[in-house]
Amino acid sequence: MSMEPVRREALSDQVIARLRRQITSGAWPVGSRIPTESELVEQLGVARNTVREAVRALAHTGLLDIRHGSGSYVRAASELAGMMRTRFESAETGDVADVRGALEVRAARLAAVRRTPEDLERLDDLLAQRDKAWAEGDTVGFVNADAAFHLAVVAASHNTVLAELHADLGEVIRVSLLDHFGEALRPEQFQDHGRLVAAIRDRDAERAARESGSYTDCAPVPGG
Repeated sequence: MSMEPVRREALSDQVIARLRRQITSGAWPVGSRIPTESELVEQLGVARNTVREAVRALAHTGLLDIRHGSGSYVRAASELAGMMRTRFESAETGDVADVRGALEVRAARLAAVRRTPEDLERLDDLLAQRDKAWAEGDTVGFVNADAAFHLAVVAASHNTVLAELHADLGEVIRVSLLDHFGEALRPEQFQDHGRLVAAIRDRDAERAARESGSYTDCAPVPGG
């Protein structure tokens, strides 16, 4: 029995899903420019029109911002992220930290078991960006790198529900961190995340969970 040809609509849906995963996993952080149309065509092996339709669809849902002459940029980590920020913008920062901790401790435990070499490479890269921003006293850069780092830890759990819940809260978390740090970074606020990466690399789930939990236990709003 011969199979039905792949419908054009179905292929477009697949491309949308692939691009969306890049955003919700943190591979393409909020504010970053995604690969060009030509690069996506080459990477995905699909027609230019299919890529164009997918990008437009994600722009329509609020995930991407198409800037003609400049490219397409990630606007939000998920369709719900903007709504979540509006809903919880007046929430107590401690409450945000509690929810974040619950998600991230479980994710760290799973990441230690399920992480891939690609996950470790991304964590190492984001850890370096985080440390560099701190050394330079760049508060916004540090918070952005810190938020991206933790999103990458959650993504390394390879639990799509956890990853999407964390992505939905991404802007709420980022804003609470900006409020916590203020205009200047202070030495006593720094938390070394290298031990968390080491635990995940060693596949030590209990140590990874303890490290992750320590970040929210020691401050009302964690430094990441």
